[in-house]
Amino acid sequence: MNKMKIARVIIYIFLIVLVIVCFIPFYMMIVNATRPNSEILRGFTLIPGDALLDNYDTLTSYMDVWTGFRNSLLVAVSVTVLNAYFSALTAFALVVYEFKWKNAIFVTFIVMMMVPGQLGLLGLYDLSETLGILDTYWPLIIPAIAAPFTVFFFRQFLITTMPISILEAGRIDGASEIGMFHRIVLPILMPAIATMGIFTFIGSWNNYLVPLVIIRTPRLFTLPVMMGALSGSPVAMNLGAMYLGIAISVVPIMVAFLFLSKYIISSITAGSVKG
Repeated sequence: MNKMKIARVIIYIFLIVLVIVCFIPFYMMIVNATRPNSEILRGFTLIPGDALLDNYDTLTSYMDVWTGFRNSLLVAVSVTVLNAYFSALTAFALVVYEFKWKNAIFVTFIVMMMVPGQLGLLGLYDLSETLGILDTYWPLIIPAIAAPFTVFFFRQFLITTMPISILEAGRIDGASEIGMFHRIVLPILMPAIATMGIFTFIGSWNNYLVPLVIIRTPRLFTLPVMMGALSGSPVAMNLGAMYLGIAISVVPIMVAFLFLSKYIISSITAGSVKG
C-alpha cells in the first residue's frame, strides 16, 4: 500500500511539473505583453511590466485587432458548426442505411483524408472567382461541409456506441428519420462532436494561407492575416505590442480547448448510457 502511495505521489509531482513547463510559455507571453520593448530585450522576468496600455495603443494604431478578432470568430464558429452537423448527418447515413456504392463512398472518404488540403487551393480560388464569391467568407466556410476525417471519426464512434435497436424502436413509435437524428444520434455523438470541435475550431482560427489567398479587403482580414501583415510594419520592432497581439489571438483557442475538454469528460458517461 505504501508503494502505491509513493507511486501516486511521484505521478502527481510529475504531472504538476509538466503543467508548469507547459504553462511557462503562455506566462512569458502574457508578461512580455505588459513590458516595454527595451525591457524585453534585456531578458525575461516573472514580474509584469506597466506598458500594457502603451503596447495596446501601438498595436491598434497599425491594425484593427478587434475587427480581426470578430472576423476570425465568425469564420471559426461557422466552420465548426457546419463541420459537426453535416459530418454527423453523413456518418449517420453511412452507419444506418444500406445503399449502392456505400463502401465505395466510404473508401473515397479515406482516400481524401490522405490528400493535403493545400493541393486544392488553386482550384478553390478559380471556383470562387467563377462563382463571384471571391473576397468573401463563403470560400472559407462552405468547404467545411466536406470533412472526410470528421465523417470517419463520427462513423467509427457511432458503430461502437449506437445500437440500431434504438432507431428501430423509434421507427415503430412513428419518429421520423431526421427527428431520430436530432433526438437520438446527436446526443450520442456529443463527446465525438466536442472532440472534433476542438481541432476544427483551432484549425480554422489559425488558418492563415487560405484567407490570405481568398480575402483581399483589409477590413475582412482574419486575425492571423492581420498579424502576418504586421511583420513589415513598425509594430514588428515593438516586441511588447507583438506579444500582446499574439496573446489576444491565443486566448480564444485556450478558452475553447478548456471548455470543450471539460465537456468531453462530463459527456463520456452520458453518451455511453444513451448508447
